[in-house]
Amino acid sequence: MSTTTIRLDDELKARIAAAAARSDKSSHAFILEALSDLVERSELDEELHRIADKRWAALQRTGESVAWEDAAAYLKARAAGKKVRRPAARRPGP
Repeated sequence: MSTTTIRLDDELKARIAAAAARSDKSSHAFILEALSDLVERSELDEELHRIADKRWAALQRTGESVAWEDAAAYLKARAAGKKVRRPAARRPGP
């Protein structure tokens, strides 16, 4: 395991110590968890953008999409615990 030194101003250091105490953790454990959470969030965000870019390219290429009404009905049914078929993508009508 390597060591990295970071410089914290006194106010941030005190805030970290207080937050760590509220979480019943050491400042070190609190900082490690915060960094791990931030890295994970960044990786998930990067993956989301990759998927969105891929889907945007497909939409531009095919012109097919799911109508908002179909998507909304699908999501409402899923939220209600119903098993429903995903709506099919299609080209918008005239």
